[in-house]
Amino acid sequence: MMKKKLFIQSIQRACVVPILFVSMVSYLQPVQAQLSNFIKKTVSNSQLQSSQQPALPRSGAPTGRRRAGAGRNPDCPTSLTRLTALVPGDEAKSVLTSTVVGNPTFWFYVPELPETARSAEFVLHLSQNDKDVQNVYRTPLALLGKPGIISITLPSQSQYALKAEQKYHWYFHIYCGDPQETSDNFYVDGFVQRQVLTQALDSQLKSAKPREYIAYSANNIWYDAISNLGQLRHANPQNATINKDWVDLLNAIGLQDLAKEPIVQHYNLDK
Repeated sequence: MMKKKLFIQSIQRACVVPILFVSMVSYLQPVQAQLSNFIKKTVSNSQLQSSQQPALPRSGAPTGRRRAGAGRNPDCPTSLTRLTALVPGDEAKSVLTSTVVGNPTFWFYVPELPETARSAEFVLHLSQNDKDVQNVYRTPLALLGKPGIISITLPSQSQYALKAEQKYHWYFHIYCGDPQETSDNFYVDGFVQRQVLTQALDSQLKSAKPREYIAYSANNIWYDAISNLGQLRHANPQNATINKDWVDLLNAIGLQDLAKEPIVQHYNLDK
């Protein structure tokens, strides 16, 4: 009986991350075509297929910029083109994904930066009908300059909290000159929607603790999945299981070039 239980748990762990990304792959085809056949075969053999298949984003859901791309100021360092948001999408675009918390955490890869390009800004807008209609939060950030992954957590004060079933548009800017000059601005952006925490998901989270990312991934709650897993990786850098799951997570969304990058800084905006 014990062996059977352990076998089932191993299947659940192996399949939970691929399940989330089967839906992302099918939504963005042929973005992840190279992974599609393997992931679909894995899921089709899993008992989790019917109960944990996440919902697809609606057709026409808003998209953002996942990688910064080239700037227009020749004096800006070329390394800034590697600025990347750790969100699902294709090489260039990010897609709308979810959270169940009011103050989610956002994750980015920041390249090595000279002292002249360490001023950043995080901005959050309420979005309606694919338009930014209200400024919710804006704050400057000082970057360290070392390459690696950073995370930014919204303040916990109620005036900044995401409201359920509302869409929000976030931006992360890095400036290599005058913040008022758009040519000196490298940025990534994306969309997040807060979902209501259901009783079923709450029960799954309690069962998965401290590895809640398993339940979040199975329910297509991207921001909370990567945040829980990223926090565990930062706290347990030598844990082989956590490190493998982190690599698998980023590989599945096509960011394998960043999967081994260290987590270098967390910005808690309450402080």
